[in-house]
Amino acid sequence: MTIQDIRSFNRFYTNVIGALDYSRQLYAPYTLTEARVLYELAHSLRTDAADLRGELSLDAGYLSRILAKFEQDGLIERAPSETDTRRRHITLTVRGREAADLLDERSREAVGSLLATVPADDRPRLTEAMRTIRDVLSDGRPPPLSASLERGDPHRREDVVLRDPGPGDLGWIVERNAALYAAEHGFNTDYEGLVARIVADFAEDHDPHLERVWIAELDGRAVGCVMCVRDEAPGAARLRLLLVEPDARGLGIGDQLVRACIEFARGVGYREMVLWTNDVLSAARKIYQRHGFVLLAEKPHRSFGVDLVGQDWRLDLHGAQD
Repeated sequence: MTIQDIRSFNRFYTNVIGALDYSRQLYAPYTLTEARVLYELAHSLRTDAADLRGELSLDAGYLSRILAKFEQDGLIERAPSETDTRRRHITLTVRGREAADLLDERSREAVGSLLATVPADDRPRLTEAMRTIRDVLSDGRPPPLSASLERGDPHRREDVVLRDPGPGDLGWIVERNAALYAAEHGFNTDYEGLVARIVADFAEDHDPHLERVWIAELDGRAVGCVMCVRDEAPGAARLRLLLVEPDARGLGIGDQLVRACIEFARGVGYREMVLWTNDVLSAARKIYQRHGFVLLAEKPHRSFGVDLVGQDWRLDLHGAQD
């Protein structure tokens, strides 16, 4: 391979994905760099300018101008860091998240249209070629999950991305909850029915400003989820359906998902967060305790084909900060 080979490929691929005219391709008023900054902000629980510069290898002055534009347009807010007064945390506003969601939706549509032109028989070959390029040029970063799991290669916490659900993700939540709880705790199909109703209620009628679902993604694969919805009690949010795939545990994904729920609920004005779980879910209970949830009540019951002890937990969102 020569330098010219790589440059030729770069010119070809930037034309394929429309990188040179990104805003027109997605019908959005953002350059490719601005869209990438929005993406990072939308998928990071906490970040600041230094984090963004390191992640995206951007010039400090260039990034500063982008952030100033975002702030002027009402897309971001900045607040002093709790641990380092020299830094300022950057978070998306409701308007900023809507902009990021719109960009994500249009990006998915654009890639879907591109993929539709590729014959089905050629798609595995294309996927493998992309993985090969990523592996060779990744500078020592872990390979894709599908390849590394067989070899036991490690992943890092920063490899995990939290994102909004895309097409098929809500169905994935139902399927994985049913399969994992059956395998690990012996739950029958009654539990699958419960999860399906919860997910269907969210899909059919939810307030996007007050309710959200997060999907944890690792190397392009969904490995976890959680949901924040309104509770019947005024001013209360309810955490539901926390799940982490067994082969992705140990990376702090459960903590990230719960923290995302808490920060979202606190940010939109809920006074408290509640949840219901069962005593057999010891790993999840430890996560809740770490984030300040307090056990309110316990009650034995028989559900999903097994004997359980149900637990109600509560977190004061205006008390100790997570």
